[in-house]
Amino acid sequence: MSAQEPPSKQDEFWIFGYGSLIWKPPPHFDRRIPGWVEGYVRRSEDHRGTPSAPGRVVTLIERSYWASLADHHDSAPAKVWGVAYRIKADRVAEVKEYLDIREINGYTIHWTPFHPASDVDPALLPPAQKGPIQTLVYIGTPDNAQFTGPQDPQELAEHIYRSKGPSGLNRDYLWGLEKALDELSPESGDEHVKDLSNRARAVAARYKSEGKPDPTDEIDTATEVVEVNGTTEATHDEHHHQFRRAGSVDEQEETEKTS
Repeated sequence: MSAQEPPSKQDEFWIFGYGSLIWKPPPHFDRRIPGWVEGYVRRSEDHRGTPSAPGRVVTLIERSYWASLADHHDSAPAKVWGVAYRIKADRVAEVKEYLDIREINGYTIHWTPFHPASDVDPALLPPAQKGPIQTLVYIGTPDNAQFTGPQDPQELAEHIYRSKGPSGLNRDYLWGLEKALDELSPESGDEHVKDLSNRARAVAARYKSEGKPDPTDEIDTATEVVEVNGTTEATHDEHHHQFRRAGSVDEQEETEKTS
C-alpha cells in the first residue's frame, strides 16, 4: 500500500515492529502477532548512539532500492519477519503521537500488508480477516542524514561493538534483535543480523583474549553538546528532531527506523 494511504477500517490500528519493537513494544497494545512483510530488506544502516559514538540500528529498505546498492550481504529473504501490535481504539491518537516522537526524524508513514504466521490463534486476528493486515510502518529515504548506506560487515561489527548510547550498548541491541528474531518462528532468523552478531561476538572474544579493556568504558553518555537546527545545546537524547523531546530512555532509543 502507498505511503499515506491508511486502511479503510479506522477502528483497527496495527503497527509493524521489526527491530527493538519486537521485544520493547509500544504502549497500550492488546494483541501481538508474529509474521512478516514483503517488499523490503532489513539492514543495519541507521545512526544511533551519541554524537561522538553513533551506533547502528536496523532499517527497512525498499527492495527495489536495495537491489541498486553494492551490499556485501548480497542476498535477502523475501519475508521480513517481525511482529504486529494492535493498539487499543481509545489510545490510538496517544500512541501515534508517541511513535511520531520516536520515529518521525526524517521518516514517512507507510501502510504495508502484514502476513500473520501460520500458527497464530485466529482469535487474535481482526474479525472476518481474510488475507494480510494493513500495518503502519515508518519508512525513511536515502537522503535522510542518518542513512549511512552499506558497509563492510566486519567494519560494521567492529563499530557496533565499540558503540554505546544512553539506552545501552549497541552490541546488546544487535544480540537482542538476533535472539528476538530467532524466537518468532523456525524461519524468522535474519542472515544479515546473524552474521553481524557472530562477527561482534568474535570481536568480543578477541578483546578478551588480548586483554584489552572494553572500548565502551570510556564513552560518557550522560551529556553531550550538539548542534540542533543551527543552535548549540547540551542533551541527554540519542537523537534530535524539531519536535518535542522524548520523555524517557525508551523513547530516546534507536527504535525502528526504516529506510
